[in-house]
Amino acid sequence: METFRQFYQVHKEKLFGYLVRKSGNGPLAADLVQESFTRYMERYSHREKSVALLFTIGRNLLYDQMRRNRKDVELQEETLIGEGDEEEKYIQREESQKVLEAMQQLSEEDRDILALVVSSELSYQEIASIRGCTVAIIKVRVHRARQKLRQLLVRGKV
Repeated sequence: METFRQFYQVHKEKLFGYLVRKSGNGPLAADLVQESFTRYMERYSHREKSVALLFTIGRNLLYDQMRRNRKDVELQEETLIGEGDEEEKYIQREESQKVLEAMQQLSEEDRDILALVVSSELSYQEIASIRGCTVAIIKVRVHRARQKLRQLLVRGKV
């Protein structure tokens, strides 16, 4: 059985990526990652480790936070940019910002599905479990959400 420390090390970056793509806010996502793991440990430490449950907790915490705040917050670009020369960092920032802006134009459902697929490395079966639907529905929704995102980026609507 996987220890909680190992579980945390393996999944913290994936959960962070999911939450930052969903919220567009790096510092908020980092806070929610910590709170997600804390709640998971407090309430479910006696159970077998479940990535789907962890991501559900993280998503619910984000929704709670969004309901409380109801205001937009800026993305902290430093969380998305690694090391490299200044020109490369600028290009990465611009591209990341365009994708995040395009994702914010998608429906809540499309944003959630894409963020789970891109960030979590969960299987479609696990994502279906989180979303409460079938694998076939997840595959269709992912395909459609990717098409919508691609159209937004191609049209330059961001």
